[in-house]
Amino acid sequence: MWGFLSADGNTIFLAALLLMLLIGAVEAAGLGAGLGHDGLDGPSLDGQGASLLNWLNVGRLPLLMVIVVFLFAFGVTGLVLQQLIAGVFRHPAPAWLAGPLAAAVALPFTRVLSRVLARILPGDETTAVSRETLVGRVAVIVTGEATAGSPAQARVRDAHGQTHYVMVEPDEDGETFAQGTSVIIVRNAGARFLAIRNESEALL
Repeated sequence: MWGFLSADGNTIFLAALLLMLLIGAVEAAGLGAGLGHDGLDGPSLDGQGASLLNWLNVGRLPLLMVIVVFLFAFGVTGLVLQQLIAGVFRHPAPAWLAGPLAAAVALPFTRVLSRVLARILPGDETTAVSRETLVGRVAVIVTGEATAGSPAQARVRDAHGQTHYVMVEPDEDGETFAQGTSVIIVRNAGARFLAIRNESEALL
């Protein structure tokens, strides 16, 4: 078994599972408080990237939790796939071949499992509050950089003090919201919100 796990083609899958366990240990120890939302700096996303995040249910679940689900799905799927390949060809496939195949299976699995978890786990976002009630609220960009047509994840509190994680983009062309920027949500635009920069210190 160890010979199979230590094969070169399986390294990326073991690394994914180890990273998942490490993130879980850090969060459980309380050392990663806020890491899933405030400390994880992601790349600026284009429209397709934002659509992928929405498809993976980012917003229903914190981004870090979705990443953990993907790492689990990728690692387990990859090892199962490699075991099947080894059973036929007597050795696992190289990582450059097995990796994309495992990722192709892991993405739909991540979507399904993250949706199930969003319904089961007590989360920050709840369907008891209408999205429209978030219009006019102050939000903070927590992941990525938001530009027109390219939303980023933001944290906002509703009137009851509950925290929601939503996708936000500037209402004005040419505007950019970097991570940590305080904004005011002005419109609900389907799967995302449009916002303007918060220039008032009283609303921080």
